[in-house]
Amino acid sequence: MLIPSIDLMGGKIVQLVQGEKKALEFDNFDYWIERFSRYPLVQVIDLDAARGTGDNRAIVARIVQRLKCQVGGGVRTAGMARELLDVGARRVILGSALLKDGKINTKYAATLASSLGTVALVFALDSRGGRVAIDGWRKETAVTAFEMIRALEPFCETFLYTHIDTEGLMAGIPMEAVSAIRQATSRQLVVAGGITTQQEIDTLDALGMDAVVGMALYSGKIPT
Repeated sequence: MLIPSIDLMGGKIVQLVQGEKKALEFDNFDYWIERFSRYPLVQVIDLDAARGTGDNRAIVARIVQRLKCQVGGGVRTAGMARELLDVGARRVILGSALLKDGKINTKYAATLASSLGTVALVFALDSRGGRVAIDGWRKETAVTAFEMIRALEPFCETFLYTHIDTEGLMAGIPMEAVSAIRQATSRQLVVAGGITTQQEIDTLDALGMDAVVGMALYSGKIPT
């Protein structure tokens, strides 16, 4: 399944290369919402909230009322997650909050699962150079995606794996890397990071993975 990505920064839809350099920017929300309305699920990420530089909550609330979405970016508490679910998000993505002092916080994950239910939770595995990156991908940890999976699998229904090394480069996602992640968990797996062609999406689907796509949709490489 193809999952379009709406990344928000400064009140606009943006596309970044490897989470840093802005490559595309749009403020015509109605246009993209209409284009994405045929998809079963859309991913919305508040990049400002993830980086602690502000938020786009009002825009997120408008989008989730019109599209079926999983939402992430700066979600630190069960209360924040609940607010997103209450305004219309189908699932909530958490990443940085699952690590405390450089270690995986399984106790907190269990609390989230108990409070919100595992179906509503998507745990993010944002990987650069084989290590998990947090705080809007600006801080790298010593933890691997595989360690996160082993520790957190009981507490969520879905994992979101982003291969930051290839994110936004329009050069494809490394199948070997994502296949290894697929083999490591029985949970639903969504992957992102440079997915560029329909053939890639079909291959991922055959391997049991959903594909988050941003740059290839906004640039017209993959038709919406």
